[in-house]
Amino acid sequence: MPKTGRFLGLPYDFRPPTVARMRAGLWDPGERRVLVPKAFGWGFDVNVHALLRRIRLIPRS
Repeated sequence: MPKTGRFLGLPYDFRPPTVARMRAGLWDPGERRVLVPKAFGWGFDVNVHALLRRIRLIPRS
């Protein structure tokens, strides 16, 4: 079984987590999507930066 991919339409990543991937999943100013693939596991994480930008607590750049 591959360590990354999609199953039942949801992304998965079972590689050992890294600080960079965990941080990118939770706070990525360069990503416009609120829901991003999990850094480890199955499903999605919330990109808090994109969420705050959408509710206008962070100005758009």
